[in-house]
Amino acid sequence: MAVLGLPGGMEWVIILVVVLLLFGPSRLPQLGKSIGKTMKAIRDGVDGKGDDLEDDEDEAPVSKASKSDE
Repeated sequence: MAVLGLPGGMEWVIILVVVLLLFGPSRLPQLGKSIGKTMKAIRDGVDGKGDDLEDDEDEAPVSKASKSDE
């Protein structure tokens, strides 16, 4: 009986029932997809794969206002 440990079997069932009641069955796939994308972005950031985004900022596209000035 761990006070600060991970939830056991019955606790997970209660958590899942509460999540189902809060979000409903139609939103659960969307919720799972968004959590998956978030976890992938975090992993990519930790692994350093997100460094490519910084290089793209240097090559900012020319806006319409600056094109009309030419």
